Amino acid sequence: MEALICKKIGDPTQPPSSSEDSALVLSTSQPIPELDSPTSVRIRVKATSLNFANYLQILGKYQEKPPLPFVPGSDYSGVVVSVGADVSKFRIGDPVCSFASLGSFAQYIVADESELFQVPDGCDLVAAGALPVAYGTSHVALVHRAQLSSGQVLLVLGAAGGVGVSAVQIGKICGAIVIAVARGAEKVEFLRSMGVDHVVDLTKGSVTESVKGFLKARKLKGVDVLYDPVGGKLTKETLKLLNWGAQILVIGFASGGIPVIPANIALVKNWTVHGLYWGSYKIHRPAVLEDSMKELLSWLTKGLITINISHTYSLSEANLAFSALKDRKVIGKVMIAFDAGKTARSKL
Repeated sequence: MEALICKKIGDPTQPPSSSEDSALVLSTSQPIPELDSPTSVRIRVKATSLNFANYLQILGKYQEKPPLPFVPGSDYSGVVVSVGADVSKFRIGDPVCSFASLGSFAQYIVADESELFQVPDGCDLVAAGALPVAYGTSHVALVHRAQLSSGQVLLVLGAAGGVGVSAVQIGKICGAIVIAVARGAEKVEFLRSMGVDHVVDLTKGSVTESVKGFLKARKLKGVDVLYDPVGGKLTKETLKLLNWGAQILVIGFASGGIPVIPANIALVKNWTVHGLYWGSYKIHRPAVLEDSMKELLSWLTKGLITINISHTYSLSEANLAFSALKDRKVIGKVMIAFDAGKTARSKL
């Protein structure tokens, strides 16, 4: 089968090559994974999503560092092609989606039936492959951890990225007043088209002044929930906007800078800081992920959430997918699709 293999730590934006300098190798003779238990299921992968964590993992900068060589990749969708003797939930031909610690950048993957979710009729299978990590992260963060409620003010940093777009949509479903921060006119217009209450363009001045102006005009005191996948200086700046009793959701550090949240100010203002590493729920609270995914698939079926796929590439073009992610050219999600014919790309 075809699979992308990380053979050494390095730059995934470089084309896959058998050269010693290349981090990634495109293999066309990788063994098809065997069913490893009576409840395991083999899936032919239709699409797999790129997340910033995948990029960091190949660079060797992620918190989990798998032994080399490994097949990268996390959330995916596909069709069941083989089932173990004791599998009861799925049949051959069923469309499914899921999340793996590794291994989705390949034509086939094996998972236990307990880890799979049936993709409902009417759901686009490629879109379902973008759902688990980005939308799962935002759902667990906003609904389970912050318990975001109607009328609260939600500030989303990095709002045009994969998790950012998902946070904006889930925030609106919860009835929050959503303020989005992004960079550039095209991203700003996209966010406005999603019904965001206020958008801040980072290319046009101060975030704090723009948000303060909006809050004043709406007679609002401040921000109740900060959703932060960016980190760095932007976190420090937006802390000034938070209400007493606000909640801070630490999602990631796309800027490369890990911010300091002053404990003395958190004490005085009664802030709650939530660290949110979505993948660890699979180990510690799997039932939370299961409930979250079921609700997200229901929302996707009903059209309450829509997944904007900004770029789609073939596996051999994975370096271009990682480049789009690195260069922040993505609005929403970037995908690798199998059996997709010609690759479709946005004009970004």
